[in-house]
Amino acid sequence: MSSPTIADLLTHARGLRVLFVHAHPDDDTLSTGPLIAWLARQGADVSLLTCCRGERGEVVPGVLPDGASPVDLVEARERELDAACTALGVRQHWFLGAAPWRARGRAERHYEDSGMRWVTPTVAGPARDASELSLTRASLDEEVADVLAGLRQLAPEIVLSYDEGGGYGHPDHLRVHQVVEQAARHQAVGFVAVLSNDDVPGTDTARARWFESDDPAVAQAVLAALRCYRSQLTVVGEGADSHIRHVGGQRQEIPRRVGLIE
Repeated sequence: MSSPTIADLLTHARGLRVLFVHAHPDDDTLSTGPLIAWLARQGADVSLLTCCRGERGEVVPGVLPDGASPVDLVEARERELDAACTALGVRQHWFLGAAPWRARGRAERHYEDSGMRWVTPTVAGPARDASELSLTRASLDEEVADVLAGLRQLAPEIVLSYDEGGGYGHPDHLRVHQVVEQAARHQAVGFVAVLSNDDVPGTDTARARWFESDDPAVAQAVLAALRCYRSQLTVVGEGADSHIRHVGGQRQEIPRRVGLIE
C-alpha cells in the first residue's frame, strides 16, 4: 500500500496517523500551528516529536524570575510546549533521545539546542560555543537511528518536518530535515516538507501546495497555543489585528497558512 500524500492529508484526514517533527518548543505553532489544529479537528491522530528543549532561547523580560537557571528555562519551555500541544489538539508528544525515540540498547540522551549565528548575511551556523550534546554536534547516524526506532514502534502514516532550507536556515532545523527525511525514506513512510511562508530563500515555493483554513476555531487554537509560549514571544492585539512580537522586538504575523511539498 502506498504512503499517504498531501492530497490524502487534506481530504481524508480522519483517522490518519500524522507525525510532526520540530527542533524546538514553539516551532510547532509558529511553523505548522494552523495545519496541526485543523488536522486535529478533522479527526486525525496528530502527534509531535520535538528534538531539543530550546536551551539557547532568549527570554521575554519578566517571564522568569531574576536569577533563573538554565534548568528553570528548560522546565518552563517544557511546560509551555505541553500547554501548546493541548491547545492545538496534539494527542501525544515526545522528545528525541527518550523512548520510544531512542535506538534500542542506548542510554537515554538529551539533545540540546545548537544556538545560531550568522556565518554570512544569508547563511546560519551553530553558535560558536554549541555544546557537545547539541543537535548539530551529535552523530547524524545516531539521530537517524533514534527517529527510526520511534517510526518502527509507532508507525505514523505520514511525517511532516522542515524543508531542505530549514525554514529560515536555523542549523537545528536543517539537521532535523536531514534526519527525518533519511529516516522516513528508510522506513518507507510518506514525508512532507513544510514551509511557513512563500518567501523562503533557496526553496522552490512554486511546488508547494498551500494550506489555509477559514475555520475560526483553528485561528483561536493557534492564538491560544502562541500565548502558551510566554518565555519566547508575545501576542499583541486581538483577533485579526493581532501579531507576534519576538524577544528581539521582531514582528511576525500570526501564522495562517502552511506550504506543503512532497
